[in-house]
Amino acid sequence: MFFNNGNARDFELNQMKKQYDVVILGGGLAGLTLSLQLKQEKKDISILVLEQRKDNAPVAGHKVGESTVELGTYYLREVLGLKKYLDEYQLPKHGLRFFFSPKHKNKIEERVELGPRDRLPVPSHQIDRGTFENELVYQNTDIGNEVLLGARVKNVELNEGGHEITYKHEGEEITVGGRWVVDATGRGSFLKRKLGFQKELDHPINASWFRVKGEVDVNDWGGDEQWRDFLKPGLRRLGTVHLMDKGYWVWLIPLSSGNTSIGIVADPRFHPFEDFNTLEKAKNWLSVNEPQAFANIFHPTCEVVDFLFLKHYAHHSGRLYSEDRWAVVGESGAFLDPFYSPGTDFIALANSWAASLILRDLNNEDIFIHARVYEQAHLGLFDNWIPVYKNKYQLMGRTQIMVIKIFWDWAIYWSFFTFLFTNNALTDITLLKKLFGTDDSLGAKLQQINGLMQQLFIDWGEHDTEDFTNRYIDPFDLHCLKTFHKEMEVKHQPDKLMEKLEKNINILEKLSAEIFRHVSYQVNETSLDMPVNPYKMILNDPEKSSKEGIEVDPEIEKDVSTMWFYKK
Repeated sequence: MFFNNGNARDFELNQMKKQYDVVILGGGLAGLTLSLQLKQEKKDISILVLEQRKDNAPVAGHKVGESTVELGTYYLREVLGLKKYLDEYQLPKHGLRFFFSPKHKNKIEERVELGPRDRLPVPSHQIDRGTFENELVYQNTDIGNEVLLGARVKNVELNEGGHEITYKHEGEEITVGGRWVVDATGRGSFLKRKLGFQKELDHPINASWFRVKGEVDVNDWGGDEQWRDFLKPGLRRLGTVHLMDKGYWVWLIPLSSGNTSIGIVADPRFHPFEDFNTLEKAKNWLSVNEPQAFANIFHPTCEVVDFLFLKHYAHHSGRLYSEDRWAVVGESGAFLDPFYSPGTDFIALANSWAASLILRDLNNEDIFIHARVYEQAHLGLFDNWIPVYKNKYQLMGRTQIMVIKIFWDWAIYWSFFTFLFTNNALTDITLLKKLFGTDDSLGAKLQQINGLMQQLFIDWGEHDTEDFTNRYIDPFDLHCLKTFHKEMEVKHQPDKLMEKLEKNINILEKLSAEIFRHVSYQVNETSLDMPVNPYKMILNDPEKSSKEGIEVDPEIEKDVSTMWFYKK
């Protein structure tokens, strides 16, 4: 408990202040989407959003997070009902696109390319955060929420009779009451700092990014006409492009403003932050590490709009939700890595859990159990994804490993986490307990398999040395990935949902076993027919990995062979 109980006189004074059901600290993407979600679900709720910027957010504003993927997109389009706005005013996104083959950085058509050939059946977007957040302010005020710009939060007192929030606006300090207070202050992490539940995260990756005026289209870089015409016009540009080598990736993201966002994300063990933490240094770094990108971005008429950087951007949190009627959402809580564009996903998850607690409480329900279960689920999910990123930047120059790792990570994301979100399962505590409550639950099984797979990629690193070139691989060339993606938004009743998740986990077991078979074949010269136990996979101990193993599934074997570049 963090309540300041005070006395009867304090309570009376508090009741004289303007009261809100919810006061949200921060009017960025997380705070504005949460306030919109709450109002849409409960029309008589009173909400105050306090945002310290004084004016509208600038077009092509200074924020990471322009690229959405499936879970976050579903939240924006279907949960918040922003489908029409996004289709009309923001760019469609043609998936995530990766370019490997480090020895061919001057000839993009020779690099191994990973990405969809056609438009995706489940949409996503490239979002200009400035124009989008301005639209969210308009939509919030239009439905009756109060959004106050130029309001700097000074203090929050958590009281059993109602919280007190003090902010400064136009030179005046004002205190209001709130039954709930939600921290959406981003990296300011107001409540985390006040209540002392900061938590370190051992993932010291750094980033710098900037915008340039005009379009940057990697399709124009290719000197081969057949390569340029392989995809329909605009599809390469509309993807979130990743240029990759050992220790780093570079992003290129188009914006609806007509500008292009460009970012460098790197592990300091291989690329010291001091090498790209200013615009001039970033230019020089690109000229050395991605020379073709440098030449096509910084042409004589190039105009750089802005520049920003973040050192050691990953951070964790010890708390997220409380029965004492407070919550933290967005980057105020925990942030891991921008690779795979998960920022809006975690906003969607946190907002959904926070909204469920707030609405249940306003309906006079006891939220003690829900708050505990939601917090455990959120922190557990976050912890489960740390191995996806931790110590993986060293592998970004390994073409074969990264192709298989990306497909594996997508398989989990589409078949499990996104599927749970679209089926509203993550706010159902009965389902959550079934999924994550025991050591043999589906969630525990998935965590174990994923942990072994992420370690497999690291152990394989020294053995994946071949320089592959001039290849194209589409995730939808794999039957299992195509099926997972197609079924992400299919709705199921709770009992049928568990059955479907069990089937998906079974496919993931077979997929991980088949990947191990191929890797062990290349490293240990073991048989491609060996049984593999997906819960005992250790690359340097194939005999142990084979005990009580499962046999080859022909369909899964075909999928793995599709993304396998080494000769068999």
